[in-house]
Amino acid sequence: MARVRLSVAERREELLRAAIEQISARGVAALRIADVAAALGVSNALVLYHFSTKEKLVAAAFAHAAEDDLAHLRKLLGGRTSALRRLRAAVRWYAPTGQAKGWRLWIEGWAVALREPALREVARELDRQWKAAIAEVIAEGVAAGEFPCPDPDGAARRLTALLDGLAVQLTSYAGAVSRAQAQEWTDEALARELGLAREALTPSRR
Repeated sequence: MARVRLSVAERREELLRAAIEQISARGVAALRIADVAAALGVSNALVLYHFSTKEKLVAAAFAHAAEDDLAHLRKLLGGRTSALRRLRAAVRWYAPTGQAKGWRLWIEGWAVALREPALREVARELDRQWKAAIAEVIAEGVAAGEFPCPDPDGAARRLTALLDGLAVQLTSYAGAVSRAQAQEWTDEALARELGLAREALTPSRR
């Protein structure tokens, strides 16, 4: 069957999504241009036409994954419900026990970013935007009188550090921490940072 002709933007996105899947499965070190091409049934030359080197393909793939994650985060935090509900939904989605995709991908990315400046910039920007978005909603909750957190920026940084650390434990060291324990620690940390009782994070059934 003949392949559907895609626009440049559509083809680029198709290649990036294939690259993300291959990185998740193989890791950056083992990834080859040929792997991405084979996954889509296209030529190596086509991949290189859009991304002239493997390094540029990898950096663009991580940037694409970051934008997907940030778009979903903004959707969760941009709702019309209370700041507490939005924060709870965002943290539980982003936590390694939640539905956010790609923790294995990002742990791989952090390792490679130590040696690749372009990828390091992508990871840094994702981290900055995540913290800023969380801090902004915490500040909204404080202004609305929902909770008394005195340091929204610091709270966002500490929550991020905990979630990133738990992700490494759950993803890289099987059995080191149970999913139930990780979820409990995440909820306790969020409640503590907001100055609330742990029970305040439990949704009402009414």
